[in-house]
Amino acid sequence: MAGNESRNKETVRRFYEEVANQGRLELIDEMAVPDHVEHNPFPQQSQGAEGLKQRVTMVRAAFNPRFTIEHLIAEGDQVAVMWSNRGTHVGDWFGFAPTGKEINTHGVDIHLLRDGRLAEHWDVVDLLDFLTKVGVLPTPPATARSQR
Repeated sequence: MAGNESRNKETVRRFYEEVANQGRLELIDEMAVPDHVEHNPFPQQSQGAEGLKQRVTMVRAAFNPRFTIEHLIAEGDQVAVMWSNRGTHVGDWFGFAPTGKEINTHGVDIHLLRDGRLAEHWDVVDLLDFLTKVGVLPTPPATARSQR
C-alpha cells in the first residue's frame, strides 16, 4: 500500500504543479479517469475529466494562480492537500469583475484516486477571506486583543 500512496501523492503533486500552475491541461487525460466526479462543482462546470479541465481553466483565467502545497497526506487511495494560492484577480469570477488585487487564498482538497488516477474531488476553501480580499465584502474591524 505504501507504494500506491507514494504514487498517488506524486500524481496529486503533479496536478497542482503541472496542471494548475503551468496550465498543462492535456495532462488531465493521463492523470484523471474519464468519469472523474467533482463533489463541489463550479457553476456551469461539467463532470468527468472535461469538467476538471473546465475547473482549472476557470481558476487560471480569473486569478493567474500559483498554488503551493502546504501539506500532502496520503492514506490508501485518498490524498489530502492543504494548499495556498497566490494570484491576482485578473478575470471575471462568477459575476465578480476583475479587481487587479493580489490574493492569497487557502483551502483543503481531498482526492480519491483509482489505479493511480484522479477519480473524485472534494474541497473546502476559505471563501470569507477570499471575498474580503477581492473587495466583495468589507474588511472586518480589527479584533481587540485578549486582556489576560
